[in-house]
Amino acid sequence: MDAMQKHLLKEVAALDALPVGAYNIRSNGEKAARNTTANIDIVTKDDKPGIDIIIKPGTKNESVHIPVIISQSGLKEVVYNDFFIGEDCDVTIVAGCGISNCGGIGDSRHDGIHSFFVKKNSKVRYIEKHYGEGDGRAKRLMNPTTVVELEEGAVMEMDTSQIGGIDDTLRVTKAKLGENATLLIHDKILTDGDQKATADIQVDMEGDGGSCDIISRGVAKNESYQEVILGITGNAACNGHAECDSIIMDNGVILATPALKAMNVEASLIHEAAIGKIAGDQLNKLMTLGLSEKEAEERIIQGFLR
Repeated sequence: MDAMQKHLLKEVAALDALPVGAYNIRSNGEKAARNTTANIDIVTKDDKPGIDIIIKPGTKNESVHIPVIISQSGLKEVVYNDFFIGEDCDVTIVAGCGISNCGGIGDSRHDGIHSFFVKKNSKVRYIEKHYGEGDGRAKRLMNPTTVVELEEGAVMEMDTSQIGGIDDTLRVTKAKLGENATLLIHDKILTDGDQKATADIQVDMEGDGGSCDIISRGVAKNESYQEVILGITGNAACNGHAECDSIIMDNGVILATPALKAMNVEASLIHEAAIGKIAGDQLNKLMTLGLSEKEAEERIIQGFLR
């Protein structure tokens, strides 16, 4: 593994911040490394590219890392990863993709489809990071899809981010919640140059007592374009909240679309959205501390996307 691959691995997987456990590292379309534990098994699919991650019931305080690294210019792949989490688990799953396209041979593209089947009373923390770098001669494309099914009493916390370097992306999340299930999503996007990003999050709340909280943060700089679609459907006595806050800079464009659908008189659904520029008083305060205007802007953006 060369220095660039190690850098991308650290960016997308945050291996230094979590305990070592099960992992599967994919590099340029091939398995690069794998480790399983007594409670977590990783099996290569027979019918299509990807893996099955099987977590035994009762597994606590363990983690799974599945980073993807692409350093080969012109490589395009679609990967299907399915997670089967047994009852009464408490685990952390870290995924992500780093693309470095400097060869100029052709666009590099990774489409990852992750499906989570979470059994009763289990808790899953899911961290997903996307990162790209290159010289601009060829594009870096990424289209992640996340499908979530939560059984009774299950909890899933999702922290997903795309913090730069991806030219074009369609990010799709679909979730179905059972009785007393909870879904928390914190999604962050930063676009620059002429990059384009679309995030489409749809949650169906099927069981009484279910709850979801979706928080979307976006920053669009230069000529970039962002579209955020947040949809919640309440089919039972449930609570749903969606919040979209965005910062627009230069000639960026941001489109935020809320979609709430109540199918039960006991469904309580709320949506909040705000788009604006960086406040002048925030810039002035940081600049009085010795920062340049550009440095102050970057400090504010970092805090906003934290």
